[in-house]
Amino acid sequence: MTDTPTTPQPSGPEVIRAFVRTLPAAPGVYRMLDADGGVIYVGKARSLKSRVTNYTRPEGLPVRIQRMIAATVSMEFVRTETESEALLLEANLIKRLKPRFNVLLRDDKSFPYILISTDHEAPELTKHRGSRRRKGHYFGPFASAVAVSRTIASLQKAFLLRNCSDSFYAARTRPCLQYQIKRCAGPCTREISLEGYAELVEDARQFLSGKSDAVRNHLQADMNKAAEDLDFERAALIRDRLSALALVQSQGDATARSVEEADVFAIHHEGGQFCVQVFFFRAFQNWGNHAFRPKADDSLTDAEVLEAFIVQFYEDRTPPRLVLLSHEMTEPALIEEALSTRAGRKVRLEIPQRGEKRDLVNHALNNAREALGRQLAEGASNRTLLEGVANCFGLDDIPRRIEVYDNSHISGTNMVGAMVVAGEEGFSKKHYRTFNIKSDISAGDDFGMMREVLTRRFARLAAESETDAEDDQTGMPDWPDVVFIDGGAGQLNAVREVIAGLNLQKEVTFIGIAKGEERDAGREKFFMEGKDAFMLPHRDPVLYYVQRLRDEAHRFAIGTHRAKRKKDVVKNPLDEIEGIGPTRKRALLNHFGSAKAVARASLSDLESVPTISKAMAQLVYDHFNRT
Repeated sequence: MTDTPTTPQPSGPEVIRAFVRTLPAAPGVYRMLDADGGVIYVGKARSLKSRVTNYTRPEGLPVRIQRMIAATVSMEFVRTETESEALLLEANLIKRLKPRFNVLLRDDKSFPYILISTDHEAPELTKHRGSRRRKGHYFGPFASAVAVSRTIASLQKAFLLRNCSDSFYAARTRPCLQYQIKRCAGPCTREISLEGYAELVEDARQFLSGKSDAVRNHLQADMNKAAEDLDFERAALIRDRLSALALVQSQGDATARSVEEADVFAIHHEGGQFCVQVFFFRAFQNWGNHAFRPKADDSLTDAEVLEAFIVQFYEDRTPPRLVLLSHEMTEPALIEEALSTRAGRKVRLEIPQRGEKRDLVNHALNNAREALGRQLAEGASNRTLLEGVANCFGLDDIPRRIEVYDNSHISGTNMVGAMVVAGEEGFSKKHYRTFNIKSDISAGDDFGMMREVLTRRFARLAAESETDAEDDQTGMPDWPDVVFIDGGAGQLNAVREVIAGLNLQKEVTFIGIAKGEERDAGREKFFMEGKDAFMLPHRDPVLYYVQRLRDEAHRFAIGTHRAKRKKDVVKNPLDEIEGIGPTRKRALLNHFGSAKAVARASLSDLESVPTISKAMAQLVYDHFNRT
């Protein structure tokens, strides 16, 4: 019996022509799909018919577009009311689907904000990240949690606002340490009236809103009046608050006298890679910066990458009133309209040519250039080391992904396995993994622990990932090329048994690292299948690199183990009772004061607790009074 040859699925311009006939001359978004049904490109158009018609004549188009057209076997379309609506939908689909021919915003992150809550009698000053469900005033974004924490610490000195939780506030009968060190006005015990505290909150809100001069003048007037009234203690307190305000405004390496609220974007392109530097200015202050490395084809211009980047960047963020750019956009009016729709107010794009705004853009451009330069230098160094790994261990190709495994436990308790990952850009902490040992393994059975970790890791990898799959954001392959195991021949044999049973589709090289005599770094022995144990020269850079990989795995494993052990130490006995959730647990602790008191309580006392039924009271009583 002979196999019937399959007819290849049509693709390319002829497929696209079939769709053109029925397309409207209206705005919308189109998706190009490959033979596997995956989306390879998402685009928007003022006129779907005109834009898609361009793809039916690939001659003269860039090579990237020709490859994209050739891979297209089907298309999908969404009609929109306006082109700006299509632009926003395009950004949403790109971030969600990550098509390989689009510019992709890699290493995306949510930025932290400062929140002054308004859902409490004494508003709280706190750090916030994520959706804005809580009522209050939000100020940001800040480039990092460190920048937020530093600013909050200074704002506490300046405005004496509390940063404690509502439950901590409600439980106070006397002022806490924050009041004693002049970081809080003490509204919890009425060291300050709620009306007076509200004035402090309003001062902080105005300061963070950019009205710093008005707040400073107000404080200076209060300080002078206190001095005139011979209230020198109050005058000194206000002086310290003014000093704290000056500290907040001095933070950052670039200040703005004429820019109250703006985001500054600058892009640099070198070595086939792009770097976009973003600076955040709010209330005339620099609230930090962050470097992004979008994934884009080298044939694209800086302006094209920046334009695609900005729309994706604001897909789930509120843009400021002013966006300063290093490059001219091809469709600035359209982007302004889309961002204004997103913000619910007017947003303006500007490419400054002179003055302070141009200085801010140049500063961002220099940072982008330096950040990309550092990345390229580190990448070159890492590539050299990876080439050395390939040479020293006889690999056919330079490894793109290296995984290192280690275990940690104390006498068989809190057993964990850890995996760290490294590649061309160094350690990839996004891909680190931990494994809580679940099987019944005897204390100190490192072979058993490693056997479970690798079985779980590679069985899941074989079931869920293709051998050539990559992370869309970082480009890191899902499958490792090399795996280092902390151990000698015994560990490596255990690993080989596991891998042989899984029948993996991809060839992975496993290498055991045995510590040297007296655990002396530099005298490690390496074990590989089909080779005798060997050592690397004492001063070989590859040896130092492998030591660094092993030490990182050891650090990560120990850190995970300590965190798990700490969690067990502070575990509440109530957590062990099935049916006792956070609400009932809180009710019991509020009523009795501690878990020990709950354990000593009688059945009738337990039944008297609000939200605790008789059946639940019996369950709690039986848990602590087993015979």
